[in-house]
Amino acid sequence: MHRFDNKTALVIGGSRGIGAAIVERLASEGARVAFTYASSPGKAQEVAAATGALAIEADSADRAALQRAVGDAATRLGGLDILVVNAGIMARGHIAELDLDLLDRALAVNVRGVVVAIQAAVPHLREYGRVITIGSNTAEAVPIAGSSIYAMTKGAVATLVRGLARDLAPRRITVNNLQPGPTETDMNVDLPQWAREMVPVGRIASPAEIAGFAAYLASAEAGYVTGASLTIDGGFSL
Repeated sequence: MHRFDNKTALVIGGSRGIGAAIVERLASEGARVAFTYASSPGKAQEVAAATGALAIEADSADRAALQRAVGDAATRLGGLDILVVNAGIMARGHIAELDLDLLDRALAVNVRGVVVAIQAAVPHLREYGRVITIGSNTAEAVPIAGSSIYAMTKGAVATLVRGLARDLAPRRITVNNLQPGPTETDMNVDLPQWAREMVPVGRIASPAEIAGFAAYLASAEAGYVTGASLTIDGGFSL
């Protein structure tokens, strides 16, 4: 027996990095998994082939496409027990030179997309379901200049989760926000060495480590944890 046998899960943004690791972890523990992807069809097919998960194309900035994807996944899986909202984009730049189109895109994906995905999933989530957002430790501390907009979007998600935990508590659905620090993903390929050296444990995270924490939050053992933003960053934001 696996702890997610007879459970269904949808990962929003599951073709690469942390999202792919979460798809792999949930599937390896028995869940039937679907995930969305936007810009990496090749990687999406690799993840689907390796895990047996269902890949659904949907840009999180496209409200209608995201709503359709959630509904499609719920129908094909027969309902939802676990929703992980991982899709996000990096928005870096000094405020004086910030491209406002990038700001709009970051808000659409990192904030509105989270709300849309959760709202679309709520009718399909079973009692004692789990909602997990993938935020960032920048919601707590911003040690690198040029990260203000990204941090703002992740701070919004942390606040959202606190309210949603109350909204969904009558159905025994928990809502939590996982806040990774620097992780070996495409988003951090240009992370400077000095930033890597700021991590007290002496390294940055692997996607599998973040996925392990997400799996805990999705499990029955985490049934008394809700409305929380939990940081996993090797002490980076201390």
